[in-house]
Amino acid sequence: MAEKEMEAVKGLDLERYMGRWYEIASFPSFFQPKNGVNTRATYTLNKDGTVHVLNETWSNGKRDSIEGTAYKADPKSDEAKLKVKFYVPPFLPIIPVVGNYWVLYIDADYQYALIGEPTRKYLWILCRQTHIDEESYNFLVEKAKEEGYDVSKLQKTPQSDPPPEAEEGSEDTKGIWWFKSLFGK
Repeated sequence: MAEKEMEAVKGLDLERYMGRWYEIASFPSFFQPKNGVNTRATYTLNKDGTVHVLNETWSNGKRDSIEGTAYKADPKSDEAKLKVKFYVPPFLPIIPVVGNYWVLYIDADYQYALIGEPTRKYLWILCRQTHIDEESYNFLVEKAKEEGYDVSKLQKTPQSDPPPEAEEGSEDTKGIWWFKSLFGK
């Protein structure tokens, strides 16, 4: 039986989607530090309608970050299917690495979101706060299940309250693991 096509949100309001999101849970990746904490993403709208992406995590007290650009895969479609392009700093020449970013669910107040992509290898639960209530979390897990995800692989990401300032532990290891974990390279 063929899996049904994964459904993305329609009519995402990009401006409302901007700002900081905390990673509540995700599928762990072989390359991601097992001890990555306080993982978060900050999105800023660019003048040309693309989105600046800053992903940060803290591992062993050190901040690790990577920046990229997100844009609609099909500008004519109203589906929230984005591509995210990262320029990977440690390698020369600098190569862009592109991955899929589909918003599978977002609540009416834009407070929590479920992000996935068509291979179902990656899944993220994001929230505007460092913590999400149990009911909303379980609801998102059910949504992921409906979209064909193996939710037993979800792992919660430790978040501290208040979250760290960007400067804390700012020795940056240049996002190698982000790049690898996002694209499974």
